[in-house]
Amino acid sequence: MTPSQSSRIAPSLSVAGGIGDKIRGAMAVGKTRWGMLALVFFATTLNYIDRAALGVMQPILAKEMNWTAMDYANINFWFQVGYAVGFVLQGRLIDRVGVKRVFFCAVLLWSLATGAHGLATSAVGFMVCRFILGLTEAANYPACVKTTRLWFPAGERAVATGIFNAGTNVGAMFTPMLLPLILHAWGWQAAFLCMAALGGVWLLFWGLKYFNPEDHPSVKASELAYIQQQAEPEQTRVPFSRILRMRGTWAFALAYSMTAPVFWFYLYWLPPFLNQQYNLGINVTQMGIPLIIIYLTADFGSVGGGILSSFLIGRGMNPIKARLLSMFLFACCIIGVIMAAGAANLWLAVFAISLGIGAHQAWTANIWSLVMDYTPKHMMSTVFGFGGMCAAIGGMFMTQIVGHILTATNNNYTVLFTLIPAMYFIALTWMYFMAPRKIPHVED
Repeated sequence: MTPSQSSRIAPSLSVAGGIGDKIRGAMAVGKTRWGMLALVFFATTLNYIDRAALGVMQPILAKEMNWTAMDYANINFWFQVGYAVGFVLQGRLIDRVGVKRVFFCAVLLWSLATGAHGLATSAVGFMVCRFILGLTEAANYPACVKTTRLWFPAGERAVATGIFNAGTNVGAMFTPMLLPLILHAWGWQAAFLCMAALGGVWLLFWGLKYFNPEDHPSVKASELAYIQQQAEPEQTRVPFSRILRMRGTWAFALAYSMTAPVFWFYLYWLPPFLNQQYNLGINVTQMGIPLIIIYLTADFGSVGGGILSSFLIGRGMNPIKARLLSMFLFACCIIGVIMAAGAANLWLAVFAISLGIGAHQAWTANIWSLVMDYTPKHMMSTVFGFGGMCAAIGGMFMTQIVGHILTATNNNYTVLFTLIPAMYFIALTWMYFMAPRKIPHVED
């Protein structure tokens, strides 16, 4: 990048002025990257509508098909099996074939798998559908992270990551708002078909609008220079075996596998927990409002977590240090979730869970940005896909552990909520000692 280019992008990175000035400066450079971010935000929203629906409809489906707690755990287990396999395969495919084509095919297939749920008539049928759904939905986060890595410089990555990851909470929030209406009008089979149709709408926009930065027909030269301002060492394509020998790959994979299953716990078991503890019905006022509040808080956490580390970077802190400090602060906030299991009333439980899930999403925005900061862009999806596979395997064990604990304790959630905070501090310690402090030059 030339000095003249540096001077043009400097105002958007200036530490002077308020948040509004920074936003205006970033938008003045160009808006194309925010359009690309909107596409992956809506994909993530769709992704989580498809996932969260099962948890919301669990009481109806369990009654309809005589599911036990272990049946429900096994259905989620097979989703995680597919998710684990899909993560590593599709992460590698995205780096090799390109994010546009791979993500298009993945969303097409997961929309078909979602619609197929409406044809299932047993727990085994749902296990098959969830396996296929997990296999194809696994492309979402490697694709979103790759898109963010390609389209955003280090100072904006955590904010961009927080925004697209907020789609998880928007999806989980809208699901209990919309599903009761569809269930009342047309039944649970129609709910799955409606979700599949939403995927078709997204595919149209992705196919027409997404391009990589160098290929986009309308991106401005100043915005392209801003995106590519960080100098990176020259890299050549390396085999998967070499990527597995990188310290940064394992730094992310093990830390992420300790904490990602916590969100799966919230997604799968939070509606049944609230239903059991406080006798809530499946409607907007009883089940919907608490879940909306919880996931709305998660949205604020997701975006706010990115803002914090971006603010620290803007004040001159090294990006890696800014992410780690932010993660420590959010881990401290997660301790409050311990109050949830023994809460005397619904709203105290909602407060404790909101605090925990908001801090979790803030943590996630930073750990994803951290791995982007030290990973070469041409292997970003592969590294993230491998870490996601490890996290999905952790989620597989989590669903089984949760099922056994709840069966053994007659659905007592105290042990589960108590263990959650410890996982973040263990993961943070591992990440602190293992994460590289700069982008390495990788040779075969």
